[in-house]
Amino acid sequence: MRIEHLAIWTYNLEGLRNFYMHYFDASSSDTYHNHSREFRSYFLNFDGECRLEIMEMPNIPKTKNDPIKQFSGLIHFAIQVGSVSRVKEITEILRKDGFKIVSEPRITGNGYYESVILDPDGNRVEIMA
Repeated sequence: MRIEHLAIWTYNLEGLRNFYMHYFDASSSDTYHNHSREFRSYFLNFDGECRLEIMEMPNIPKTKNDPIKQFSGLIHFAIQVGSVSRVKEITEILRKDGFKIVSEPRITGNGYYESVILDPDGNRVEIMA
């Protein structure tokens, strides 16, 4: 068994798609559009088996979770970028471009090298070597 994909609701479908394509080299499916439900989505691929589905529909309520604080439920997902230097590089590019760095690049207690940033919608993304 394996996780096939994770899904995120957004109010900025094109912006979120562009973010992951630009900073994390994701490739994107064509848009899926269900006109009767006003639903649109993309599947993003990151050269792995698990995909990220980003979805937009006007009546989905905004989250009440604070992205800086921890809360129950799905808290983050991780993108492996291949090396310590790439973690540092991407984190610095995101910082320069005005994105929130939640956790600076570091070695974690279980030996991973990672940083944590917030994407344009406030979702936590671990960038890991």
